[in-house]
Amino acid sequence: MMRRTTLLTGCTALALALGATACGGGGPVAAGGGDKALGGQTVTVAGVWTGSEQKNFQKVLDAFSAKTGAKTQFISTGDNVSTVVGSKIEGGNAPDVVMVPQVGVLQQFAKKGWLTPLSATTEKTVDAGYAPVWKKYGSVDGRLYGLYFKAAHKSTVWYSPDALDQAGIKPPKTYDEMLKAGRTVSDSGLAAFSVAGQDGWTLTDWFENIYLSQAGPEKYDALAAHKLKWTDASVVKALGTLGKLFKDKRLVAGGQKEALNTDFPGSVEKVFGPKPEAGMVYEGDFVAGVAHDQFGKTIGTDANFFPFPAVDGGKAPVVSGGDAAVVLKDGKNAKAGMKLLEYLATPEAAAVWAKAGGFLSPNRKLDLAQYGDDVTRATAKSLITAGDSVRFDMSDQAPAAFGGTKGAGEWKLLQDFLRDPSDPKGTAARLESAAAKAYQG
Repeated sequence: MMRRTTLLTGCTALALALGATACGGGGPVAAGGGDKALGGQTVTVAGVWTGSEQKNFQKVLDAFSAKTGAKTQFISTGDNVSTVVGSKIEGGNAPDVVMVPQVGVLQQFAKKGWLTPLSATTEKTVDAGYAPVWKKYGSVDGRLYGLYFKAAHKSTVWYSPDALDQAGIKPPKTYDEMLKAGRTVSDSGLAAFSVAGQDGWTLTDWFENIYLSQAGPEKYDALAAHKLKWTDASVVKALGTLGKLFKDKRLVAGGQKEALNTDFPGSVEKVFGPKPEAGMVYEGDFVAGVAHDQFGKTIGTDANFFPFPAVDGGKAPVVSGGDAAVVLKDGKNAKAGMKLLEYLATPEAAAVWAKAGGFLSPNRKLDLAQYGDDVTRATAKSLITAGDSVRFDMSDQAPAAFGGTKGAGEWKLLQDFLRDPSDPKGTAARLESAAAKAYQG
């Protein structure tokens, strides 16, 4: 979420970098309806989104309202989706639809009996327009409960072209080259990386890209399922590799202390805001939405990226993630909520956010021309065509207590590691202890 010295941009650059094929796609398919059949009804939707993401998702909800007559109400849960939704269910105030950001949370909700299986209409649309992997991650015990509406390409490193041009940097091909390039950026007057350590999920993404490339997909899958212990030597090695960056004061903007006080939007601001403090920020494709919406950057010109580089001779990683829409049984208007999911499954709904930016859809039937710039268009193409090489965000597959809770589990332990990266082996042991407890629960 870089161009070479000649600064290739857009679809061509990303296709070369990520192996994407030519940009293109099928045309939008109408969602049907439009007869205001849901007039007078209100669908409540809970999700983690705030800021520009919430604003852009509201455009999708408004389009649903215009089509069906239903009103919508969005409730921002913060990062602790599981806790907030659970308390609302217990209090008799359950939302109708939840946008779930972790596979583990979706599985937890289904096993607690909170979810309604998706309608035959939605499942048919998913079968026709989505790669099987998205249905797999949305299903529990063979039943489809979650519709992946928003996807993420989490193997992108975003940068300011001006900053890197001044430093004379070429896109790094390996992790060690990236750290070396970062030190050159630092010598030119800016820190290399802005790190969003206040948000533990960003640190899990750093780890996952390193681990997938360094340890390989088989071990990645085993660790994600906790069939491999976090005390394994491959985990200790990956933490050590990550620690090379964390402990280098030339690489992290403001050092470790400031990184721990920087949230994700703040990390983007440090690179693309009015007073830049760093040349690069690692995170997913959604960095583009913040850079464009909040700081007016033109994607591909003022903000660009290079693929997360290969580690220790491994393949460059492709880590994905996504937000799945689910329908709660206890919602006061669950039937209208199911109609919302039928709409969200269509390319028509995806096109609304695609035009707004900061969004990728896993729906293969969405016309890629709906994306607002060539960089995003090519990112979307590379994601949906990546096939078996893609791995879903590991922390999102874990139980929420380990991989998806603010101030606990992997999020907190990696924040502790950012604060003091001197003991990878000890951190691995603490991760294993937390993981074992969460998976047993």
